[in-house]
Amino acid sequence: MPPQPRSHRPVHRSADYASDAHRLTEAVTRLRRALRASIRTDYPWETLPMAQVELLQVLAAHSPARIGDLAARQRLAASTVSGLIGQMITAGLVARAVDPADRRASAVTLTPAGGDQLAAWTRAHENRLDAALASLDEPDRAAVRAALPALFHLAAFLEDADG
Repeated sequence: MPPQPRSHRPVHRSADYASDAHRLTEAVTRLRRALRASIRTDYPWETLPMAQVELLQVLAAHSPARIGDLAARQRLAASTVSGLIGQMITAGLVARAVDPADRRASAVTLTPAGGDQLAAWTRAHENRLDAALASLDEPDRAAVRAALPALFHLAAFLEDADG
């Protein structure tokens, strides 16, 4: 379970924070790009756009959901989410039906095929990361493990910053 977000405190910036932010941005960008490229090399079937993966992840945790709720959660325009959901319906990953809580609205649910695709996507990424972590020496693996709680705190702060 990810750590709970810390309370917001005044931020005192220094040159080191700016440098850390730059280096972290570069590291995260390179890691995501390298992981995505290696996944598509090792698992050519994996072509889901990241926006669709993120919607599948949300629906796996919060289903059924209305388009507006998905848009708010992902901080995207409702029209963007609606377009993505349309593509995902065509691919059989999600289904749209009348919202049982409000028969005037519709809700989106994850289909079994969508759940299977998300599980395969997750396994492929975990396999690639397992191989990459195994290539590191123990001090580097330990450093990655030690950094995880702080990275979860950082993600929670960023998720809460606008909400």
